[in-house]
Amino acid sequence: MPLAELGVYLGLGVVVGFFAGLLGIGGGIIVVSSLALIFSADGFPPAFVMHLAIGTSLAAMMVGSFASFRAHDRHEAVDWSVVRSMTPGLLAGALVGVVVARFASTALLKVFFLCFAAFVTAQMALNLRPKPSRSLPGPKALGAIGVFIGAVASLFGGGAAAIGVPFLTWCNVTTHRAIGTVAAMGFPLAIAGTLGYAVAGWNVPVLPRLSLGFVYLPAFIGISATSMLAAPWGARLAHRLKGATLRRIFAIFLIAMGVKVAISV
Repeated sequence: MPLAELGVYLGLGVVVGFFAGLLGIGGGIIVVSSLALIFSADGFPPAFVMHLAIGTSLAAMMVGSFASFRAHDRHEAVDWSVVRSMTPGLLAGALVGVVVARFASTALLKVFFLCFAAFVTAQMALNLRPKPSRSLPGPKALGAIGVFIGAVASLFGGGAAAIGVPFLTWCNVTTHRAIGTVAAMGFPLAIAGTLGYAVAGWNVPVLPRLSLGFVYLPAFIGISATSMLAAPWGARLAHRLKGATLRRIFAIFLIAMGVKVAISV
């Protein structure tokens, strides 16, 4: 693997980790959009560019989500009863999403990604948060919601927080506890999604060297290595800047990335 290529992925990991610490996001939009552009420019098979970007994003998410939920758990900000109720549904949904993605075209995955990215961008730019107005449903309902979140996240390459945190907040879970709980759910979700994409692409003959199915190992290693180191920098800066300004700046960045993906991939 050329050092220049590794340097690109290490740099991407810095950006992902920085924004994760700054804005509390998982980085799925940044990773998938960036990798789609990089893979396309490097001449990866066009039919599987989005599959590789999403699978690699989920693999990188394993490392970040593990560190995140451990930190939240130390502050007692994880509702483990909710995690236990939703995890079976999350795993099932993740595998359903992988099956759909395996037989979907890159064009279809790109459209889904761009639509979801637009939803996340609007949510962030406008600071859309549902008002707490109900209590948590029972385990069966939580499991069903977990299926939906898992399927969306595995088709998108992340983004569980964009659905999970507003849902839990709507159910009268405090914001900090909602974030910590979704972070804990993200770890098994990332594992299931990564394994699913690795298996789904196992026998695809045209994938680049150093791929494990639809997981491109150099990108996974590079992003994972630096994202955890950069996250504390973003977290420190977040306490010095106004949240509304940060969200709007990031929303503009996401719009620019989405337009670039729409044109280039």
